Amino acid sequence: MDIEQTRLNMVVQQIRPWYVLDDNVLDLLYKLKREEFVSAESRELAFFDMEIPLGYDQVMLTPKMEARIVQELHIRKTDKILEVGTGSGYMTALMAERGAHVYSVEIIPELKSMAENNLKAHNITNVTLELGDAARGWNQHEPYDAIVLTASTPVLPSAFQNSLKPGGRLFAIVGEDPVMEALLITCHAPGEFTTTKIFETSTAPLINAQQPTRFSF
Repeated sequence: MDIEQTRLNMVVQQIRPWYVLDDNVLDLLYKLKREEFVSAESRELAFFDMEIPLGYDQVMLTPKMEARIVQELHIRKTDKILEVGTGSGYMTALMAERGAHVYSVEIIPELKSMAENNLKAHNITNVTLELGDAARGWNQHEPYDAIVLTASTPVLPSAFQNSLKPGGRLFAIVGEDPVMEALLITCHAPGEFTTTKIFETSTAPLINAQQPTRFSF
């Protein structure tokens, strides 16, 4: 397999048609090689339009989803970023290349170790990996310029919006099958937000994600 041709095909055939047109984001996909953030047996899958199993019932988002998230967040070099769900560390690396510092929280120790090794191998140092449950918020380093949830949540806890700086952006996939929406929430001032619906999708929920209130009669 011609790896670089396959990478080019991934960008041209999967990612650009999904409205990822920011050249700075596209250039990152060539610089940070996605297949180096998965296990050896999954390397060829890294170029496919699919979620890659990471073990522990967790997955790596599709290439087009990762690129679209980074584009929609409009990350700046001064941004302090919160990532909920580190996984393999690939999304972490993409955002670290764009921003000032990423605080990434992973609930599964083995995945945190995997991400640590991947980031170290790529000499990415402006990241703090933390072990914990951030499904309902992570205020240790707030306020943040950008927040991303890398898995879905049936209900979006208000703690995330409240952890944003004015001008801050939050990406989250909210809802339950069959209706989930990718949302971009922007903080204009304390307590003042706008929400933009970006696309519909479906992906597994965060461990311990907040659930909707269920009424019984």
